[in-house]
Amino acid sequence: MNETLQVLKKRRSCRSFKPDMVPQKLLEAIIEAGTYAPTGMGKQSPIIIAVTNKELRDKLAEENRKIGGWQEGFDPFYGAPVIFIVLANKEIGTYQYDGSLVMGNLLNAAESLGVAGIWIHRAKEEFASDFGRELLKQLGITGDYEGIGHCALGYAAEPAKEPAQRKKDYVYYLV
Repeated sequence: MNETLQVLKKRRSCRSFKPDMVPQKLLEAIIEAGTYAPTGMGKQSPIIIAVTNKELRDKLAEENRKIGGWQEGFDPFYGAPVIFIVLANKEIGTYQYDGSLVMGNLLNAAESLGVAGIWIHRAKEEFASDFGRELLKQLGITGDYEGIGHCALGYAAEPAKEPAQRKKDYVYYLV
């Protein structure tokens, strides 16, 4: 089986990260893979915000925790030291699909480089809030962007679990 298909079958969501930072060179390669995700009519509606600053990362985690309704002290990013936030321009009709494909590319590229990842939701609510709008303003990002997801990345603190058996009625063929 070719390497790409092996990565796709092997990737699992990581829910326990080591605090070790991922080297910048690997982060740049993962980001580049995200920018090559297919987008509707090639309009490239998504953007990626790369967060490696621990203080900002922790503020994002706290906002995400509040939105999720978890107890104080819970880290919805599971200790991941890197967060890539994917947002997409709502003026493009395919923005949600485009952003989802970027998220998939980020996660699969990370796996191919030995970096664990997980898709964390609530970016939509986060960037519709005053907190998120202020962050976009600080970055000089204008437009009607919606949060698609957080790609939490780092090195796994424990081995990945085995994949679940694929369901029998996953695929139907019309021949």
